[in-house]
Amino acid sequence: MLPIVMAKKGECNPIVKITGREEVRQHLAELGFVVGEPVEVIAEISGNLILGIKDCRIALSREMANRIMV
Repeated sequence: MLPIVMAKKGECNPIVKITGREEVRQHLAELGFVVGEPVEVIAEISGNLILGIKDCRIALSREMANRIMV
């Protein structure tokens, strides 16, 4: 299994795990956040993140972003 790391701005890392309740995991999956998909941190503002995934940019709160393990 791949180690879980904190993603840094500009790095592209594959998602290794999504945590949280089933509804949260389903919502993130609908946005494209699924295991194996590469995700990039575009920007961080007050703990909230703008992430690049599947040629899109998505803003997530710190709480939601913490559910995505890379």
